[in-house]
Amino acid sequence: MINTSGDTLIIDIRDELSFEYGHIDGAVNIPADRLYESQLPKDKKLFICCKSGLISDTEAEKLRELGYDAENLEGGYYGWLREKLSEEVIEDISQDAERSIQKKFRKEIWNRFTKSVNEYELIKPNDKIAVCISGGKDSMLMAKLIQMLHRHSKFPFEVKYLVMDPGYSPANREIIERNAKRLGIPITVFESDIFDSVYNVEKNPCYLCARMRRGHLYSKAQELGCNKIALGHHYDDVIETILMSMLYGGQIQTMMPKLNSTNFAGMQLIRPLYMVREDDIKRWRDYNGLRFIQCACKFTDTCTTCAPDSRTVSKRMEIKQLIAKLKLVNPQVEYNIFKSVENVMLNQVIAYKDDEGRHSFLERFKEE
Repeated sequence: MINTSGDTLIIDIRDELSFEYGHIDGAVNIPADRLYESQLPKDKKLFICCKSGLISDTEAEKLRELGYDAENLEGGYYGWLREKLSEEVIEDISQDAERSIQKKFRKEIWNRFTKSVNEYELIKPNDKIAVCISGGKDSMLMAKLIQMLHRHSKFPFEVKYLVMDPGYSPANREIIERNAKRLGIPITVFESDIFDSVYNVEKNPCYLCARMRRGHLYSKAQELGCNKIALGHHYDDVIETILMSMLYGGQIQTMMPKLNSTNFAGMQLIRPLYMVREDDIKRWRDYNGLRFIQCACKFTDTCTTCAPDSRTVSKRMEIKQLIAKLKLVNPQVEYNIFKSVENVMLNQVIAYKDDEGRHSFLERFKEE
């Protein structure tokens, strides 16, 4: 382990989104594209860290050429995380995690989760739900919440906790299994070759990977007799999607709380964390001393997310930053963005689309 005393400084060069998701204790975040604009101390030993230690190796060498005492953190954040977990005894914290949901985070997490489930009618009697666990904080919390709801539900439904291994490294798969065990979640793991399938795809490999993953999850869930899959998207994902659609897609649409599958008859997708805030998920994670992976894709080990300049991630980060700035002026801005797609006035828009096609305001406009 690195000594994080006053003589050393750990600099995490991943993007802000990845850093917020999880980072080394005591590390500071300076994304790679801003590393050389910063006033770095020359009186400290600098440990440069990325996801897997590959990009940071090059950056550490550049810093040494500039006169800094810089060293690459071999293995990167994921290497540190695996080492950290290997030193810990696998302790069952399921009761403590549940207690924190019921008490400390009841208003922020449990109440908003149950409100989502009830208001959008996400879970109904005799449903059989495949709770899809990617290994991150959101899906793990969702699994724990549904497990608690299942235990105390007033009506019967069944749950399968499903983990798809699309080609994780053994170490990353171990992190997922370890966290599930700590939280008392009985996961079912199945394997696919998705990572190998998209390894050589140059254009939008992450979009293709996501589509293929969802297809495999639907297929496996259907094979297990499930009629629904549950995904861990949260409130912040929803409002960011609304703005991204407007600013970069030229359309108004949102991430729906539930959808009927177009390719798998009788299957639905549900999002039980629809009203839960990401900051509250992070606080629950940190309160319980949990550490999760963000993306364990083996062919992105050379970068922080999907590519050093990943368009999807950078645009989402731009939107996060935009919302944060707007919130300084109007504290209600996040709520207003969310409510905007519930308060669409069709007689006040130029056109809209539905299953029958495009409709212009001229269809119902009357000259006086």
